[in-house]
Amino acid sequence: GSSAVTLPQTVSFSGDVRCKMDHGESIYNIIPPKPIVQERPPMHKSKFPGTQPPTASTFHTKGSSHPLTGNLDGNRNEKPVPDKSHSGFGKARGAYADDPSNYMKKGDKTGGKVMTLAEMKRSNPEALVPTQLKHSTRAHGGPPPRSEQPVMNLVSSKNFVVANAVEVILAAPKKQSEGAKDYLKKEDYGKVPKYLEHIKKDIDAEYNYIRELQEQREQAEADRIRPLSEDERQQLLEGLKAKWEQVNTAYQAGTHVTKLDTMGKMKRKEKNEAELSQIEKDIEKLSKRNILIGSEY
Repeated sequence: GSSAVTLPQTVSFSGDVRCKMDHGESIYNIIPPKPIVQERPPMHKSKFPGTQPPTASTFHTKGSSHPLTGNLDGNRNEKPVPDKSHSGFGKARGAYADDPSNYMKKGDKTGGKVMTLAEMKRSNPEALVPTQLKHSTRAHGGPPPRSEQPVMNLVSSKNFVVANAVEVILAAPKKQSEGAKDYLKKEDYGKVPKYLEHIKKDIDAEYNYIRELQEQREQAEADRIRPLSEDERQQLLEGLKAKWEQVNTAYQAGTHVTKLDTMGKMKRKEKNEAELSQIEKDIEKLSKRNILIGSEY
């Protein structure tokens, strides 16, 4: 007998199940998909220039004399006030530095190469001709000839100091010409100038003014004082003596107290002694003659 062979049944999967089970490993992924090129629309280009300012703009009015708004009609092609690139904070850092490649080259100030003397003689000999010649001190003019040699090694035994002194001593006085002005015959010779007289008058007037001020001050001081009469002096002396007797009696009444054990006793004694000393000084002053006192007393 023949044995029957059973074949395994084939299982069919749908596409979704196949994609979930391949884990990214598929023959379809070997060939990359064609990139989708998205067509770009044409670039928009405005019909208005980029430098045209906006209509009714107010950004240009600060720091200018233009009205509050500009380009009201919208037809202006440029800004009413041009932009200032570095008026506020200045240029960028490093913009003020010198360009290292733009340095002074040789011959920039002279306009080119400086020609040598030989080149000047060949190309432009007229520039070497002097415009003005100095006059020669020689009688016949021109430089001395080569054959003429200067005189050298000349020594003189003359004493110039003594010779000059003798010449001055023996010289005749210089005669004055007749037309010379004689300053000794002037009208104001030997007289005091007028401006000095004015100055003296001003000084005298100033001294007189100061003297008058001093006299007025002394008079005002004299009016404020008067001499003390004899009757007033005697009356003041009698009053001071009576005061002295009164204070002395009170002082003598406490002299028997030998022990000053309280503050009141000590102050009373010091007060009486001070009053007696002051009264004695006043009596001594009033004992003198020619006493001056204030006029208000």
